[in-house]
Amino acid sequence: EVQLVESGGGLVQPGGSLRLSCTASGINLTTYTIGWARQAPGKGLEWVSRVSSTHADPYYADSVKGRFSISRDAAKNTLYLQLNSLKTEDTATYYCTNSNWALSRDSGYWGQGTQVTVSS
Repeated sequence: EVQLVESGGGLVQPGGSLRLSCTASGINLTTYTIGWARQAPGKGLEWVSRVSSTHADPYYADSVKGRFSISRDAAKNTLYLQLNSLKTEDTATYYCTNSNWALSRDSGYWGQGTQVTVSS
């Protein structure tokens, strides 16, 4: 059984930082293009960042470039997303997934999501 388990979300003030983790079982994360998507209240899913199996040219949404960083620890089979300089508009549920570009829910594997709330 494949499982993606996210952690690290929480409540943080604007300008703060968080690190999200996604630990996988049943699959080897290094063999997939995988990343983080988010869904803000009342909005659709959007890719935040994703990385290929070669880790070449990670993708970042324009809204997070220069603030977020994706990385992967092969030994721990874990994907990370470092979130810096957080803004209120970053408030969302963040999902670890290897879904397609369209973020189809029936495509790939999905974690349960971790909530990030940015508020003063």
